[in-house]
Amino acid sequence: MKTLLTVGLGMLLLFMESVSAVAGVPGDQVRQTTDKLLAILEDPQLKGESKKSERRHKLKEVLYERFDFTEMAKRSLGSEWRRRSPDEQKEFVKLFTDLLERAYLDKIESYNGENFQYSREREDDNNYAQVDTKLVDKKGQEFAISYRLYNTKGDWKVYDVVIENVSIVNNYRAQFTRVLASSSYEELVNRMKGKL
Repeated sequence: MKTLLTVGLGMLLLFMESVSAVAGVPGDQVRQTTDKLLAILEDPQLKGESKKSERRHKLKEVLYERFDFTEMAKRSLGSEWRRRSPDEQKEFVKLFTDLLERAYLDKIESYNGENFQYSREREDDNNYAQVDTKLVDKKGQEFAISYRLYNTKGDWKVYDVVIENVSIVNNYRAQFTRVLASSSYEELVNRMKGKL
């Protein structure tokens, strides 16, 4: 339960107001995504239950621009990914993405002006970067959040989020590995479908 809450909090972080800037391109692109999401959440024409479907559609469009759900799904499935056919991989990505959406869209929409700060950015020579941030909630509690990104033709894509030193990808991989160790890939897929 605590892990789910922490992961949910981490996904929410992309949508918090930034109070300090990160100098490099990866941080700028994360901040641009944040600004777009906040604009949707604060748009009076998209408020209310009657606009929920339209609002969520717009939120998903912005998320898909920055998050590489295929890469997240692939890394979460680990070595099992290579053993799956292209059709199975496609199905797994869809199920994984649907699970993340289902788990976190409500949390995204519950944004309430929490303080989100960009603190540091690191790039390496292999086209990978990490943007470190922290969330300060209304009680003054701080939560460390890092976005791991890779560069594809100048566009930085998020492939993992690390919340208080817990990686979303590693967390899912551990869960999936436990299921695969005790049953089968088909059982894993059935369990994922059951959660949807």
